[in-house]
Amino acid sequence: MYRQIAPSSTLLLNEQSAAIEKNGRQVFRFGFGQSPFPISPVLEQALIQNSYRKEYTQVQGLEALRIKVAEYHSAFEKRPVSADQVFIAPGSKALLYTIMCAYTDAAVLIPAPAWVSYAPQAELLGHAAFMMQTSFEQRYRISPEILEQTLIEAAQKYKNLLVVLNSPGNPDGLCYSEQELQALTLVLNKFQAKVISDEIYAPLKHDNQHVSIAKHYPQGTFVTSGLSKWAGAGGWRLGIAILPENCDAQLKDSMLGIASETYSCASSPIQYAAITAYSDNKIMQQYVKNKRTILSAIGAQVYKAVIDAGLNAHAPEGGFYILLDFTGYQQTLKGLGISKDTEICSKVLEDTGVALLPGISFGLPSESLCARLAYVDFDGKQALEDINQHGWSLSLTDKHSQKMLTGIKNLGSYLKQL
Repeated sequence: MYRQIAPSSTLLLNEQSAAIEKNGRQVFRFGFGQSPFPISPVLEQALIQNSYRKEYTQVQGLEALRIKVAEYHSAFEKRPVSADQVFIAPGSKALLYTIMCAYTDAAVLIPAPAWVSYAPQAELLGHAAFMMQTSFEQRYRISPEILEQTLIEAAQKYKNLLVVLNSPGNPDGLCYSEQELQALTLVLNKFQAKVISDEIYAPLKHDNQHVSIAKHYPQGTFVTSGLSKWAGAGGWRLGIAILPENCDAQLKDSMLGIASETYSCASSPIQYAAITAYSDNKIMQQYVKNKRTILSAIGAQVYKAVIDAGLNAHAPEGGFYILLDFTGYQQTLKGLGISKDTEICSKVLEDTGVALLPGISFGLPSESLCARLAYVDFDGKQALEDINQHGWSLSLTDKHSQKMLTGIKNLGSYLKQL
């Protein structure tokens, strides 16, 4: 008997899309959420210069890098962070798993919709995963009332309570406000629950005004991040975690032990190159600023097209996702025998070439009729060249959004004629 873990829905969608393209049809790739931008030349050069590095580093991570990460996040999160709190690993996914693994007899509470790996990781570790459902009306944010109700239920059976938050969110592109985080903190503190705050998209918050729950709950929050989104370096597999303030030595020792027996350490050349990414480097700062400008403009235009197509959605606030709500077409779809988001996405892909990921992949009920759209189907390299040469403008937004707008228009026309 083997563990039954479903294959990645994003990878499966890519295979389906490739099969359609192989038959000569155009596919609008809204399904796979990979950064469209190339790595900054200054970061690329740093990797070349350190390619000879072959030694293992400390399990916790290269000290020089941890110092730079601590300095970066102290400024970014507006709170003191020490190098001793920082863990480096081959991707933030490995750190999420390591943090969960450090706890026994644990319940993992996850607001839905949520990134696809949180619940499977909890289940692999034998933890109980509690999915806390949200709604369009709640902006897909968890309320203090639902959080407290779920914590009461979980605390009856489990000693350790872990709550996963994600802001900016995948799959919805939305953020928790400071007021919302303060309200959640009151509940978390009451139950002495720990928070794993996945902030991998935080540097891409469109207005550059990210607020971490660690600002209000430093003693109970793990922050995870890395280079995959804001630095466009997903394949580099460089993740970081910041441990809670004044966390006990046993927790840290447990994480070090787990890391040493699984991934050992992150790649040495990547760690040395990452020092450049986390340094006070004006070229990198401008690079990330340009990406925020581009994503903000394209996200706003794509959102408008989605609304014009007759779909419900909230305007994205960070990252590069919008969660579409098809309930406006519910009766029409029902007449065609379609009542689940998987059925919608399959039919839309087959009939229009628009590739979307169904909400069920993110923990939502299939009947919620939701699907994630990733607005990354554009030439990120050319977009950066354009903004560097001319600054950003509406005409450039039109240029780089054109294919995606065509796909959404086709989707809207298709839905309206059903």
